[in-house]
Order: sequence, then C-alpha cells, then structure tokens
Amino acid sequence: MSSPAAPQPIIVIRKKNARHGHHGGAWKVAYADFVTAMMALFIVLWLLSSDEKVKKAVGGYFQDPTGQGKQTGTTMAGTGEGILLDQDNMDQLKQKLEAAMKELPQIEQLKKNVEMTVTNEGLRIELLEKEGGLFFESGSPKPSAKGAELLHLLAQQLSKLPNSLLIEGHTDAKPYASVNGYSNWELSADRANTARRLLTESGIPMERIGQVRGFADRRLRDKLNAFNPENRRISVLVQYMEPQMKPPSPPPKPPHKG
Repeated sequence: MSSPAAPQPIIVIRKKNARHGHHGGAWKVAYADFVTAMMALFIVLWLLSSDEKVKKAVGGYFQDPTGQGKQTGTTMAGTGEGILLDQDNMDQLKQKLEAAMKELPQIEQLKKNVEMTVTNEGLRIELLEKEGGLFFESGSPKPSAKGAELLHLLAQQLSKLPNSLLIEGHTDAKPYASVNGYSNWELSADRANTARRLLTESGIPMERIGQVRGFADRRLRDKLNAFNPENRRISVLVQYMEPQMKPPSPPPKPPHKG
C-alpha cells in the first residue's frame, strides 16, 4: 500500500497597495540651486546699477581676499592712485610718465632718447645716450643737468608706487681709455649707482632699490652696431608686485609635562 503524498505548501501572495509617500530630498537640491542662481542674478543686477566706488570696493575684495591691501580696491598700501600692477596697468603707468614729461618743455625735448617698454619683468625705462653725451658727461659717471632733472622727474612719479626698482648701467663696445685699469665695467656700474643716488635723493626710499648692476657692453641694445651711442644707457626697471601672503601660523606648542 503506497504512502500518502506530502502536503504541498500553500503560498499566499498579498498585493500591497502603494501609498503616496514622500518624494525624497531631490526637490530640495533643485530648489537650492534655483535660489542660488536667483541670488547671483540679483547681485549682478545690483552691481550694474551701483556707482564706481561700490564696484571698486567689490573688485578690490576679489583681488585681495586676504585683506592685505590697505587701499580700497587694490593690494597696495597707500599708493596714491592705487594702480594694480598687472600688464595693463603698467601701460597706464607708462602713459602717465609720458604725460609728465610733456609738461616740462626741457624734458619733452629728450623724449626721443627715453624709451619705455612693458616687458614680462615690468616697465623698463631706458635713458639712451647720444654721441658726445646727453644724460651723462662723455666717458664719466657725472650726470648732466638734463640727466639729473629727468631722474628727479622719474623719482617724483615712481615714489608713489611700492614697486622694487632695478637699476642697470650699460656701455657700448668702445674700450674705455684709461691708464689705471678703469674700464666699461666700472663706468656702467658707477653710472647705475649715480642714478640710484639721484633717485633716492629725490624721494625713492632706499629699501625700494632691489639691485644696482653694471653690464658694460655685455647686453648691447643694438647688436648689429656695437658702437652705437644708444648702447650707452641707464635702465630703470619697475618690477611687478608679488602678491603678499600672510606668514604661516607657528605650530602649536606641545603641552608642558609636569
């Protein structure tokens, strides 16, 4: 006689009615993005309708977020007109110096021998000599009256800026006639030091002078004509300002062990 079959399990399937619950937090993110976008739009509209003083103050914050600058809208401390020393504003400084030269007729006559160029180092101002001397007496580190007056004018304008200055002296390739060993090296360095002394006596603080260098004829302006009088020149380089960073905080002192 066969054994009875094992009972089959009864499977009950119950369908759970879905109820409308919460939709999660996705809508909050979308709403926050919308509010942020609207706030940015209102700020832009407000800036467009603001006066120049407000725009300058807001621009100054983004250019100096660390608060190092003491002049509104700049990273300079008391620089008169607050010129930001990027390449565009170096062009403005160049134009300002050229305008100052035009105000003095005796200096305006020298404009063909004063060249200003914005370089990747800053604004380079070059005083180019003529045959027989113009800014310095021929073969001498003694400045002429016109040379001293021009350096005084430059000092008046550059004293308003905090930039470091590099001063260079250059000569042509004509050997210096001397019996005591005095050469173009000494002449170029002495002329650069004369320019430094005149600049500092006219208002440039001594700490603003970064370097004073004499190159003799090693950096000719006219390489095709080493005897061109324009190779004899003084260069004043107004360097770009480096961003000022707050010094790092000192590490905390270890606890004292008693």
